[in-house]
Amino acid sequence: MTKRKTEIAPMQDYGFFGPGSVTWKVWGSASSAVTGLQRAVVIEELDPGLIAAVDATGANYDRPRTRYDRTIRYFAMVAFADSRSVSKAADVLVKVHSKAIGTEPVSGSPYDANDPGSQLWILLTGWHSVLTAYEMYGGGRLTREEENRYWEECAIAAEFQTCDPADVPRTSEGVREYFEKMRPRLAVSEAARRMMDHLLNAKVVLPPTPPIARPLVGLMNRVLRAGCIATMPRWMRRLSGFDQPRFVDLLVRPILRFGYARIERDPRVKLAVLRRLAPSAVPVVAPYALGIPPQSDEVLTPAQARARYGYDKPADAHHTLRAKQRERVFGRHLAPSDEGLIESQAILGNLS
Repeated sequence: MTKRKTEIAPMQDYGFFGPGSVTWKVWGSASSAVTGLQRAVVIEELDPGLIAAVDATGANYDRPRTRYDRTIRYFAMVAFADSRSVSKAADVLVKVHSKAIGTEPVSGSPYDANDPGSQLWILLTGWHSVLTAYEMYGGGRLTREEENRYWEECAIAAEFQTCDPADVPRTSEGVREYFEKMRPRLAVSEAARRMMDHLLNAKVVLPPTPPIARPLVGLMNRVLRAGCIATMPRWMRRLSGFDQPRFVDLLVRPILRFGYARIERDPRVKLAVLRRLAPSAVPVVAPYALGIPPQSDEVLTPAQARARYGYDKPADAHHTLRAKQRERVFGRHLAPSDEGLIESQAILGNLS
């Protein structure tokens, strides 16, 4: 066993999916952490309430690396971490989102990151984007049976957010219907377009690059940007204002398929790439990537985990804190407190 393997702690159990799940197959691809989640965070900004929440914090501009790192760590935890860790992360995420409330400046409507509709949008854009990237640049098309299993497993992941698992479509057709239903509610403000352009720039999440490597990083950035845009349907590109010729879509596909295939050949290379992009996710992904078995081969349901560890459903959690935040923001017109955000660092990674 290599020295690096001995430094990686095995998980307590297989969490909520485990070997043989479509979640492990799809989310374990290198295309997921790069193009998949880049696509997800870009598309998310089409929701007016969400962009208002994100723009108000300024975190994507002030600390894009840590924001991306924490996002990848959370999604990786849901897919690969043990049941106790995921349950704890889901609980603290409600506290983090309790801070993301306010008034959407265009419509004047209130927004709340813990709103079930907002959380369903985040969940489905994430899982759909990862699957889209996987099928286009990673392992290829899933079978119809695998697709249906994937969305059934997505409904399990929904139990770690405030949305209702019953609202998660269980087929690809249902997911397409969901996005069609959302189309009239989506919009692109100046803030959204600026944020989307910012998030399409992969360089913002990379550590400082030596001058000699900057031309190569610049080229990689252009390829990743084009690859992300190529995954988006035409109507979404037109709405966003980020389109490109069809020949660019066709050209970038074999380039990214080749690049991701090279990464997939060696788990050590995959972890090295992840360590550069999202170092806090490495301890979560490494046991899966290196085949290190957990202490127990249990696969739990979210209900079993809540009963075992004493957590509430996210939709029912921390109402006192959420009410206090609403009173601060809407009653006293103060900024929300950072207590959930500070607490989350031990679970989701540092803020700086």
